[in-house]
Amino acid sequence: MAEETSTASNDVTAIVSGVEQLINRFVAGLDLRFGQFRTIGSDMDALRASFAAGGTSAVTLTLQIILVVAVTAFGFLFCRRWFGRRHESAWRKLSALLGAALIAIVAGVVVQRFLSADGLAIRTLRIWIIATTFSLVVFEALHALLTKSPLGRGRLGRFARGLCIAVGWGLFGMAVMATLKLWNAGAGLRDVLGTLIFVLPAFAMFILILLFHRKTLAGAVAGSKPRARWHNWLARLWPAIIAGFLAVTFATTQIAATLGVGLPAGTVLLTVVIVFQVPHIDALIASRANVALEAVRASIVGIALQQTLRFAVLVAMVTMLGAIWSTPLASGFGINLHSITTEALQIGLITTGAAFAWNLLGTVMGRIAYRDGNQADGHGGVPSSRLGTLVPLIGWVGKTSIAAMALLSILVSVGVNVWPLITGLSVFGLAIGFGSQTLVKDIVSGLFFLLDDAFRVGEYIETSGAKGTVEKISVRSVTLRNPRGPVATIPYGQISKVVNFSRDWAIEKIAFRVSFDTDMELVRKMFKKIGQDLLVDPELSPGIIETFKSQGIANVEDGTLVVRGKFTARPADVSGIRRAVLKAVHQAFRDNDIRVVPKPLTGDAPAPAAS
Repeated sequence: MAEETSTASNDVTAIVSGVEQLINRFVAGLDLRFGQFRTIGSDMDALRASFAAGGTSAVTLTLQIILVVAVTAFGFLFCRRWFGRRHESAWRKLSALLGAALIAIVAGVVVQRFLSADGLAIRTLRIWIIATTFSLVVFEALHALLTKSPLGRGRLGRFARGLCIAVGWGLFGMAVMATLKLWNAGAGLRDVLGTLIFVLPAFAMFILILLFHRKTLAGAVAGSKPRARWHNWLARLWPAIIAGFLAVTFATTQIAATLGVGLPAGTVLLTVVIVFQVPHIDALIASRANVALEAVRASIVGIALQQTLRFAVLVAMVTMLGAIWSTPLASGFGINLHSITTEALQIGLITTGAAFAWNLLGTVMGRIAYRDGNQADGHGGVPSSRLGTLVPLIGWVGKTSIAAMALLSILVSVGVNVWPLITGLSVFGLAIGFGSQTLVKDIVSGLFFLLDDAFRVGEYIETSGAKGTVEKISVRSVTLRNPRGPVATIPYGQISKVVNFSRDWAIEKIAFRVSFDTDMELVRKMFKKIGQDLLVDPELSPGIIETFKSQGIANVEDGTLVVRGKFTARPADVSGIRRAVLKAVHQAFRDNDIRVVPKPLTGDAPAPAAS
């Protein structure tokens, strides 16, 4: 007990010491940053001297940058407009976008060759060529992605322009900071320009865009109706979530800079853009995957990859957020970031692989269910194959297995010994099996019912104590919907016999009581005529296997002839054909003056009243 107390005390002491070191390091970093601010004047003089040593000046270099940026932008926009008129498909548009970017880079490099021959100047101009081209590609991608949303081009077009301005300012700041670093500008000058001129205004622009377009963001997250309750809740909170994210990201970048572990500006900017774009990216990928799922020739692997891309975008966003928010804290406590990054990468790969397997299985099951539903031909919704009934169970078992394997793989990757866990679960499952014999009986009985193909979803069956349409098949029970509405859930272990009224075909026999002097030959011809009329009916003929015909006199009761007819049809069409037969027989009896005799009442007649 004393040893445990001592260990806990040492852990608390270590945590307190780590926090104190973090605070001291943060205070020291603040002093260093404020001290660097006072050296801006000398940093400017050193930068001018660096320009002079490189054979140029700030004005000359600025003019050269403006010219190179203008030529690069003009080359990109001209090629993009020219290519855009000739390409409609998504892949061709992407190819045209990349081609325009390549031509823009070539145009900028050609102009740069004529402007400068010095090493640092050439590298500076190339930085701005790459930054300009990348900015234009990002603008095109953002605008195309947003304006394809179901909300339309109006509101999202304005939101896209505002977002492009904020992103452009951030990319412009990154290019300026790269230029200053290339020319050996002082740390104080770079800190002031980076924080006050670029980082703070960029975050302010994002927040203003969020405030002006909060309804647009909420509508993009909500999507089209009908929507689940949690979806509406997330849509209402999404602007607040983004605002909190921006505030925390700005604070984290400044803390990291103060601690001396500055975060990559490109990672921060890309994360901000991804978080803004997640609803639109997810909706676009989901809509394309759903359209491809219904296409006959679409590749199942391709559809699964598209659906996995949604998960990959989420993983990328979470990873970037983790890198931004955990780096300062890990650095302050002296945690090895390399090992954490390696384990996070392993977990990301495992989860992405599991997501692909999950989506691949779901796509296969969805394709089978979709084709099976189309092949039912509207006959009461009865599945056309046994696989259509087994799809939900197969999908549930497969996805559960994938999730379990992924969880065990993640535990192994972080160094957890899973064999005791597997052994414990096996013993626990064995104990449950012995203690829950009824549950085991239900599951095993259901397995054999499904293997015997006793019933399928959509079929009308009768079991011990209940009958109705099979609405749901689970691992333990079957759910029946009575024609009047009530639902009965019956465990498989309680089913001793199954009568299936919907399998293959059904014979319907109809009896009529007519007077003893009825001409039976006339009745036979009438029934035959009715059967021929049913065969030419476009609504009833597809369900008829053997048309309606007379079976002659079935019985004689109290001087009354019992005449019977029958037909064979698909089970789902029996009721409709029966109604049509009764209507036609009724009209034929009236037209031919055939008298129908009611069935006599049974039982003793009431005694006469006493006088």
